[in-house]
Amino acid sequence: IKKKIESIDDEYWKELKLNELEFIIKGALGLYLEVTANDYSATQGESVEFNLEAINRSDVDVRLNALRFDGSMTAQRIQKKLDNNVLVNSRTTFPINQEISQPYWLKDKGSLGMYAVKEQQLRGLAENPPAVMAILDVLIEGEVFHFETPVVYKENDRVDGEVYRPFVITPPVFVSMDASVIMFPDQEAKPVEVLVKSGKDNVSGVINLNLPAGWKVSENNIKYTLAKKGDEQRFQLSILPPKEPSEAYMTVEATYENEVYNSSLRVVDYDHIPTQTVFPKSEVKIVKLDLQKKGQYVGYIMGSGDDIPASLEQVGYTVDILDPEKINLEMLKNYDAVIVGVRAYNTVDRMNFIQPELMKFVEAGGTVITQYNTSMRDQPAIGPYDFSISRDRVTVEEAEVRVLAADHPVINGPNKITDKDFEGWVQERGLYFPNEWDEHYTPILSANDPGETPKNGGLLVTKFGEGYFVYTGYSWFRELPAGVPGAFRIFTNMISLGQDNPKPTSLKSVENK
Repeated sequence: IKKKIESIDDEYWKELKLNELEFIIKGALGLYLEVTANDYSATQGESVEFNLEAINRSDVDVRLNALRFDGSMTAQRIQKKLDNNVLVNSRTTFPINQEISQPYWLKDKGSLGMYAVKEQQLRGLAENPPAVMAILDVLIEGEVFHFETPVVYKENDRVDGEVYRPFVITPPVFVSMDASVIMFPDQEAKPVEVLVKSGKDNVSGVINLNLPAGWKVSENNIKYTLAKKGDEQRFQLSILPPKEPSEAYMTVEATYENEVYNSSLRVVDYDHIPTQTVFPKSEVKIVKLDLQKKGQYVGYIMGSGDDIPASLEQVGYTVDILDPEKINLEMLKNYDAVIVGVRAYNTVDRMNFIQPELMKFVEAGGTVITQYNTSMRDQPAIGPYDFSISRDRVTVEEAEVRVLAADHPVINGPNKITDKDFEGWVQERGLYFPNEWDEHYTPILSANDPGETPKNGGLLVTKFGEGYFVYTGYSWFRELPAGVPGAFRIFTNMISLGQDNPKPTSLKSVENK
């Protein structure tokens, strides 16, 4: 059959059918061929030790002639007969010349919502082709076959037994920073920690931070030396912002043997998929804000989970995560504002008990900001007056946002909100907007996707007693961690509601605890 297939003129069908035949023959023989590396990664130019294991589970005459690797013309002669069910081992060392194993959809910078893949034949693959492919020349009953098998890394786990992961080619050095976004609400410098990690033995060079015009770093051309693969060094630097508002990216680079590297290392390791090794570009968004704020102390009730507390701390707020089991009015009196995290009324069982305490806090002069919840069949009381959460949303992040209450303090201060504050939003405007609300509420903003009716319930504010209650479906949980300047300015205005008024004697501050 093999000879007949080899006589086919059409190269495409010849290659396809030969591969299928080799697969059938390998399976019929019970032929086991495995090539493993002595480590899960290597760098370009390194020599790597490989181990070959071969077993023939049949009485057919099978001989293992040679082992070679794709991209190399050099082959290691083996010349061993594979007897029935007898393990044959062979070790060899080969230099690595293959390219870095960055996932193919991440090699080039994509556009909004789209990856850039130049090699069209890679599209649709769940993961990269193997970084290194071993090719074994096998003689079966006098016929030569070439079997390909991907090089993998194998280790023995005390619980899981033999554990495999793909063998990858990495840069010789990785660099990363300890933040993805750094906000500068004033002229104060902020620290950043730079981590440099080796991908091989004996790596040294210098580290530099590349900053846009107007930004400054405390030190550059920092020497590093790493003796062993996996070694790390950390450097504490300070970043000084410009005087004027600025939104940019800074990158960190490391040199090694006259080459420049700016990738970090990320390992995605779950039981249900092969381990994925990714090399993201090491960059941090830096934002100098024109930001004014009133109030300082914020209590945060976490819902399903978000990063807003850390974002608020970046612009100078003191934020405490509140334990739902311990929330009462006396505790709440310690804060200028209390923020209820996303989907808290969907996920926190005690919200029905916490909500009356929040309303007492508002009535006494506090501010409560409640973020989006999904629509519920039996919606509980959330604010001091009724409103109904719908499935209304605005999915286009560039959708026009219209101000409905231009004289409201959320729009006028301490930060004057303009159209510019709705630029640069990510992923969406908001979701699960209320579509019905009591007349006590003031709708502040309106937006809608193209061709749809206006959605006016994304930001509702009411005065209740001496304080303010805010319900908002806008996606602050996306915008603040992404460093969107306008989102910080609007959110700060919400926290600042009522902070001009002297606090009633029933509402004490943290300083007086």
